[in-house]
Amino acid sequence: MKRIILTGGGTAGHVTPNIALIPRLRELGYDIQYIGSYKGIEKELIEPFGIPYHGISSGKLRRYFSTQNFTDPFRVIKGFGEAHSIIKELKPDVIFSKGGFVSVPVVLAGRRCKIPTIIHESDMTPGLANKLAIPSATKICCNFPETLDSLPKEKSILTGSPIRQELLSGNKIAAMDLCRFSADKPVILVIGGSLGSVAVNNAVRLALPELLERFQIVHLCGKGKVDDTLESMKGYKQFEYIKNELRDIFSLADIVISRAGANAICELLALRKPNLLIPLSSHASRGDQILNARSFERQGFSMVLEEEDLTKEALLEAVRSLYDNRGSYMDAMRDSRQQDSIDTIIELIEKVNLK
Repeated sequence: MKRIILTGGGTAGHVTPNIALIPRLRELGYDIQYIGSYKGIEKELIEPFGIPYHGISSGKLRRYFSTQNFTDPFRVIKGFGEAHSIIKELKPDVIFSKGGFVSVPVVLAGRRCKIPTIIHESDMTPGLANKLAIPSATKICCNFPETLDSLPKEKSILTGSPIRQELLSGNKIAAMDLCRFSADKPVILVIGGSLGSVAVNNAVRLALPELLERFQIVHLCGKGKVDDTLESMKGYKQFEYIKNELRDIFSLADIVISRAGANAICELLALRKPNLLIPLSSHASRGDQILNARSFERQGFSMVLEEEDLTKEALLEAVRSLYDNRGSYMDAMRDSRQQDSIDTIIELIEKVNLK
């Protein structure tokens, strides 16, 4: 039996692309194992799939001063030893890494054990974890054409991000019933991120009277961010978070307002949903969402509104323009080379497994 180790963690974005590969890997007869941190979010997300999970020590490698910088390197070294022991015992044919700091000792141990390793970089520019892993990788997958310029050409390939296939089979009628919407107005889906963006939430709510004249709105506003005073407003439905019904909500949405996390925007690309991206500002991040958003804008997939420019008037104008020109965005997404990411990545896994 062919055996693959999946790794990645720290955030859901470092796990969900791995999850998207699981059905095809099982179809091809792979024994799938997962290496993550002892108590990271990856353990919680992977357990429902019945895949053997192996926890290792993990430390974060920070670019800024922290007292944990003195102890975390020892956790990384311990994690390398644990990963090395697991890999020697399991003897996998291939390792696939989605990134995050827990993946670094796994990739390095894979190289020591001479196991071919494929890594995936979601953002426009590689994060620190993947920068450390790149020299040990057999192949490197990425989401954006521009990323290829900063990767070793001989082992890099544009794949896009693996998307959970169930998202493509939503039921629009079920979503209309859930939200109590009618069929006479188009629908905007607003995604403020798992923690809920205060800036996006506030701007959308400020513009609600004007938006609801033309649209109905589903607002995923984040944990603790529901505004009870708006619960009775017709045509506006709030959720802190939604899981099983997300595919139905996506099917119902005509346009989407979203942050610009790499996996989120790749889902919009796969679903061909015209979108307005409001990236997290560079003051609150390393600026990767801004780069992601601008790449999608250049490729004709998205409109972009910087958070610093986010006003009620700017939001209303952007939404009107996006909806009126939605056909051109859908056409650009339909022609994208990043549509068959699962097939492309599975083909890479099979090729390195044969060597």
